[in-house]
Amino acid sequence: MTDGEEMLSLIRGRQSERKYLDKPVEREKIERITGAGRLSPSACNGQPWHFIVVDEPALRDEVAAATESVVLRMNSFVREAPVLIVVVREKSNFSSRAGDLIKQKDYSLIDIGIATASIVYQAAAEGLGTCIIGWVDDKRVRKVLGIPASRKVELVISVGYTDNRLRDKSRKPPEEIITYNRY
Repeated sequence: MTDGEEMLSLIRGRQSERKYLDKPVEREKIERITGAGRLSPSACNGQPWHFIVVDEPALRDEVAAATESVVLRMNSFVREAPVLIVVVREKSNFSSRAGDLIKQKDYSLIDIGIATASIVYQAAAEGLGTCIIGWVDDKRVRKVLGIPASRKVELVISVGYTDNRLRDKSRKPPEEIITYNRY
C-alpha cells in the first residue's frame, strides 16, 4: 500500500506531457490504467463512462487530428502519443440521473473527472506520461470510432513514455486556497 508521502510524491511528479518517445506501451500497463478508471467512484455507482483505447496507428492519427486546431496551433503533439484513451460519457443509472435533476448538477461530468484523474495517476505510477485533452471534435471522433450519436466524447487522454523531465509547477500558495472551518 502506498503511504501518504509516496502518494503526494506521485502527484507532484505528474504533469501534462506534450512530447512522447517512439516506444510502444505494454498492454498490461494499459489494462491497469483503464482498470483504475473503471474502479473509480461515481455518484450512486452510476459509472457513466466508457474508455476506448486507440493504439492502431491509422485510427490513432484520425482521433489525434480531431483534437487539433491549426488556427490556434494546439494539440499537434497528440499524434506523437502511442496510445490515446477516449473517454465517452455514457448514461448513468436512474438514481444518479434523479440526483442530477434534484440538485441541478450533472454528476456524470464530475464522475468522469474522477475516473480521468485515476487514469492519469495510475499512468504516472506505471512510469508513463499523459495529457488530458478537452479540445475534441466530438462528432468526428464518434464517426471514426463508431460511437453512438446518443453518447458524448468528453476527453482524449494521450499516453506514452516521455523523457521524464519535470518542470516547475506554478501553483497558488496554500494560504490563498485552503482555509479551515470558514471561507
